[in-house]
Amino acid sequence: MRSVKLYLLIIFSVFIVSLPATGAQNQITFWTTEMETERLEIQRKIAQTFTAKTKIHVRVVPVHENRLAKKITAANATGALPDVLYHPIDFTLGWAKKGLLDVQSATNIVNRLGKETFSTGSLNLVWFSDGYAAVPMDGWHQLLLYRKDLFKEKGLPVPDSWDRILQAAQVLHNPPLIWGFMAATDPDQIYTQQVFKHFALSNGVRLIDPFGTVDLNTPEMIQTLEFYKALTRFSPRGNIHWLHTRMDYVSGRAAMIMWSPYILDELSGLRNDLTVIPDIVKGKPGYLAENTGFVSIIHGLKGTAQYSQINCLGITRDADKAPAKQWMEFLLTDGYLSWLGMAPEGKLPVRKGTRHEPNCFIKGWMGLEFGVTIRAKISEFYGMDVIKTIVERMDGLNHWGVTENKGALIARIYETKVIPRILKRFLDDGLSARQAAQMMNDQVKALEK
Repeated sequence: MRSVKLYLLIIFSVFIVSLPATGAQNQITFWTTEMETERLEIQRKIAQTFTAKTKIHVRVVPVHENRLAKKITAANATGALPDVLYHPIDFTLGWAKKGLLDVQSATNIVNRLGKETFSTGSLNLVWFSDGYAAVPMDGWHQLLLYRKDLFKEKGLPVPDSWDRILQAAQVLHNPPLIWGFMAATDPDQIYTQQVFKHFALSNGVRLIDPFGTVDLNTPEMIQTLEFYKALTRFSPRGNIHWLHTRMDYVSGRAAMIMWSPYILDELSGLRNDLTVIPDIVKGKPGYLAENTGFVSIIHGLKGTAQYSQINCLGITRDADKAPAKQWMEFLLTDGYLSWLGMAPEGKLPVRKGTRHEPNCFIKGWMGLEFGVTIRAKISEFYGMDVIKTIVERMDGLNHWGVTENKGALIARIYETKVIPRILKRFLDDGLSARQAAQMMNDQVKALEK
């Protein structure tokens, strides 16, 4: 009798274990680097709309971009990767090579939605082993912001080249009232690498030479290092990162900074939590926005460049694939304009439209409002010239090392922050420009091995 009971207990236990975990199957986890309070609220509303339509729940988890690589490494080690991951292109191909991203799922989504509906440049950046490592979601172009009113007072030309930038920084530099140029110098910030990389690209610096070899120890890199150090003479001392540059520009204490278009709502006075000092001083709301110029293409001594960033959606190796795909497709269709509407100034649509309406997302984006406390259309607030500066060239995107099949190396460079850390040593007089270029070259080569 005891053996019969034991047998029945075993059968019952097996039956219970084999039952589908309804709650687990109907929930997926979504990691996002869009972690500002207002943007998180919008993402959760998009998730709620998706849940109402599909009965699939989405747990939205904010992760700081600067700590994303470490979080992914830890999650991978414990088998706790999210189902879907919103992340910068800099990590995409490296994670695909490590097997962390499901290439087949991403490729299926791109083909299902239509390759022709995405910008060519964005798809080229995620191409991996006869497929797509992830699905492009949105992008932005880095901008040099400058005070048009101050430039006009001093008769300075538009700062679109190295010599003009240095000239203006020197003329307008009057600390502690105003800094000539706020340069990014924090060695632990991706932002520092993004700003430095823009100048490096503008001087013809390439990560990979024509023979497929890492080649950062070049005259062009040495020139870029020396130029960047010259710029820091017109910046505050210390580790300067994105928050410092934004705050000093909005407070009227910086003549020039490098930033993404995400700053447009801050300097336009559309947020009650951020005071725009020049507007108050002049007694004119919108004064700083009206008197800010934008440069996206910079001319160096040996080249010209625009720096762009793409963010992607990836399905991970451990994902519950079917609901994860549904969520991603929803974000790129019914939820796309709501997603872009979180911060349209910094979220350019890399999916232009659908097969039936090829430009519907571009047109929809043009009508979106930006700002937090107060809302307004970018075109109405800044004019169509600024819109053109922000939007143009989305089809011609390029990225260090990606087209040379070095995506895995790019991921390692961003994970280790080797470039900004060596840059900081150089800026602090710990290395010469030649030594810094050689060290960057050697350490990046070591990462490749």
